[in-house]
Amino acid sequence: MLTLDGISVAYGAVEVLHGVSLRVEAGELVCLLGANGAGKSTTVRAISGLLRPTAGRISFLGERLDGRPAHAVLERGIAQCPEGRRIFPEMNVLENLEMGAYVRGGQGARPEDLERVFHHFPRLKERLGQLGGTLSGGEQQMLAIARALMSRPRFLMLDEPSLGIMPRLVDSILEALAQIHRAEGLAMFLVEQNVPAALDLATRGYVLQTGRVVLEGSSRELLDSELVRKAYLGI
Repeated sequence: MLTLDGISVAYGAVEVLHGVSLRVEAGELVCLLGANGAGKSTTVRAISGLLRPTAGRISFLGERLDGRPAHAVLERGIAQCPEGRRIFPEMNVLENLEMGAYVRGGQGARPEDLERVFHHFPRLKERLGQLGGTLSGGEQQMLAIARALMSRPRFLMLDEPSLGIMPRLVDSILEALAQIHRAEGLAMFLVEQNVPAALDLATRGYVLQTGRVVLEGSSRELLDSELVRKAYLGI
């Protein structure tokens, strides 16, 4: 479904991704693991069209994406839930959700789309008129995911969804993602520093170190890997 073939990305003269290759098949939930500065968010931004690779190829459903602007990537069905949530703080919950449906033009936010996200995140329904900036961190993360779902994506990317959120709400958010994946078969690409949670959720994963993929395999294989156990689990 999604394929990265040897992509490199630079910020100015500094190359931060060096020939990264990975794939996500239809219906899969794949995670990308790595420490701060490994290049995880850069990978997501390259896929979404916010950064242009200096080398390599990104393909989605057989169509080449690298070099296309971000809005064109979204229109093809790839939605991103960014690190730090980045909701619209001066808009209320409903307005944030309506912005997620904007890419669909005249269709807008249909009632069935709203009910779909309220099913997975019922707390948002209770706060429809509340300004996004007054929500808790966990509620803002729910809103950011729900906003991405409002575009009816075929592929959902999540960048550090557990970052800065109390553990109780992290469990609720990750369980909602698991339910969405199971119920809808939506392909997901999860970037996460919480390695145990990511590997519990995903079926396969990749480990990124200093801009290079150094390991890939099933979640079980990664959990059993000495590199993962020492570097990320402290075992």
